[in-house]
Amino acid sequence: MSRGQKQHGEIARERMLSWRVAGLLALASLLIGGGVRGQAQGSSGNSNARPHVVRLVINDQIEPILAEYIVGGIDQAAASKASLLLITMDTPGGLSDSMTEIIQHILRSPVPVAIYVEPSGARGASAGFFILLSADVAVMAPGTHTGAASPLLEIGGYPVNIDETLKKKILNDATAFLRSYTETRGRNPALAETAVTEGKAFTEKEALDGKLVDLIASSEDDLLRQLDGRTIRRFDGSSLTLHLSGAEIETLGMSARQQFLSRIVQPDIFFVLLIVGVLGLYAEFTHPGMIAPGVVGGICMLLALYAMHILPVNITGLLLVLLALTLFILEAKFTSHGVLAAGGIFSMLLGAWMVISSPLTAGGVSLSVSLAVTLPFAMITVFLMRLVLKSRAWKQSTGREQLIGSEGEATQAFQPGDAPKEMVRVHGELWRAASTQPIAAGARVRVVGVDGLTLTVEPAGSHSRTAA
Repeated sequence: MSRGQKQHGEIARERMLSWRVAGLLALASLLIGGGVRGQAQGSSGNSNARPHVVRLVINDQIEPILAEYIVGGIDQAAASKASLLLITMDTPGGLSDSMTEIIQHILRSPVPVAIYVEPSGARGASAGFFILLSADVAVMAPGTHTGAASPLLEIGGYPVNIDETLKKKILNDATAFLRSYTETRGRNPALAETAVTEGKAFTEKEALDGKLVDLIASSEDDLLRQLDGRTIRRFDGSSLTLHLSGAEIETLGMSARQQFLSRIVQPDIFFVLLIVGVLGLYAEFTHPGMIAPGVVGGICMLLALYAMHILPVNITGLLLVLLALTLFILEAKFTSHGVLAAGGIFSMLLGAWMVISSPLTAGGVSLSVSLAVTLPFAMITVFLMRLVLKSRAWKQSTGREQLIGSEGEATQAFQPGDAPKEMVRVHGELWRAASTQPIAAGARVRVVGVDGLTLTVEPAGSHSRTAA
């Protein structure tokens, strides 16, 4: 190959390499440009996304299961970067420990929190008042009220009187806690304290005029409309402008576990679990081997004990339920012409009304549930006990005792003193028999004694039992 040809080949290869490099650079620029455009489109899409509002519901007394639900909802709202956490409220109050846990998480929430007392006729009382005032935005619906936040000290489900020194300590602690965040929220701490020290309650207009709440809204849509474009001050001192136009509301309900546990701590459900537990264990003890009543009773009793850990259970009410059980058992054993049974029913009804007695539980167990549980419980308990007592008098169905009193037929005649031999047929079998009286062939006889394989018999007579 000549020198010119070599140079020409090298030039061709260089040109081909240059084209390849240029192609790779062009491809890279396309990919980078596409990625940048994709990011820009994504940013544009995020800017046009609808605001996200997470909604939680408080519609019962404040207790540990509800606190767990609210705390979990706050965390989930933060994780989803929601624009607002909306908590609707209708509560008579609840436990101070659960209230404190909820307030602490509301104050630390990275997502602004609005608490809305609704619907009309709802209340945010006692512990609910403390929670309402902890929100970034406190709102009430027309026809609602809040306040009445004086702390109650209960023993056995009943409020108790305490000495003035201890009472002052409790009130001072509660008011100091209330002031610690109401001042930062820009609310009226002096008026808020009167709900604790004097037990005052406020309508929605009184609360708004007194600067306890920020807004009155007729509905959730009205609330979001009023909050859209509003600048609020967070607990850490920062300011935030809310953009809620066309907001998408996501309601977070309780988990299956939380729903189950929250139902257990309802006074009616607790009472049903308690009675079913007692009845199941009673049935198993009186009729060993049934298994199912014992299993069901044990589970119900444990669930009732769990509820007792949370509910303000009154010891007197529990003792009245146990007294009722005792009276039902005595009714089965003794003839009282219904006096013991009536006393048991009355005792159980009193126990049902007293066992959960607290201002927070609206009277405890309802009358309808008390009657629906007490009457069947009385009948089943008396019935089971009578079965047990009757079974003790029943003749055994096997062995020696089973033969005593049985009737049979003499296969041949025999006289007192005859050597025992197969002479009578009882229960389809031939037995050796002895008698103190003459027995004719074919005569009916009754067994009065058993000695090994020899039966002692006597004539059945006219007074003998006959087969039904």
